[in-house]
Amino acid sequence: MPKNQFQRMVFAFLTVVITVHAYVFYSLYVVNGQTLMTVNQTQGVLDAIRKQGGVYMLGQYVPIWAVILTEFCLAYLFENLIGSPLSLKLACRVFDPAKSHPMHFETAVICATVGIMCPLMSFCAAFLYYPYYAGFNLFTLLADFLKLVCLNFPFAFFSQLFFIQPFVRTVFKAVFAREPKAYPAEAEPQHP
Repeated sequence: MPKNQFQRMVFAFLTVVITVHAYVFYSLYVVNGQTLMTVNQTQGVLDAIRKQGGVYMLGQYVPIWAVILTEFCLAYLFENLIGSPLSLKLACRVFDPAKSHPMHFETAVICATVGIMCPLMSFCAAFLYYPYYAGFNLFTLLADFLKLVCLNFPFAFFSQLFFIQPFVRTVFKAVFAREPKAYPAEAEPQHP
């Protein structure tokens, strides 16, 4: 897997691009879709978002692309600064990468990453999507945070473990394929 800082950043980029789109879809369609359609009296989630003028974020309505861009920037920053280094350290406390089966070690890294990033991004989401029109209350923010962790953790765990990470690892291995082995010296063609 990633062997240097550049490869870790590319790996995080691939992961975050897929993950942010999955979570925005999950949040808008699965968690809040029915409410959006009911409140806006529409038959589709996108129609409801268009009718209300965008997605409510930081006290105003913004287009979906702004939501994705904001969440991408936060997730990429947190993944590189906190999630990836800390999850690797946690996995190394349980498994020795040199002695453990690679699948066990990679699974431990994925589980640790979900355990770190899900609460961190859920707190960001609680702050970003807080109902500021009703006034700010710390207890409401904390309640929203706990609710988001409960809604997001199962989706995060299963999607990362069974879909996103296997796909990202396959793409990463294809992009950073090892150089082919050199031919033995005696097999090289002789030049006159």
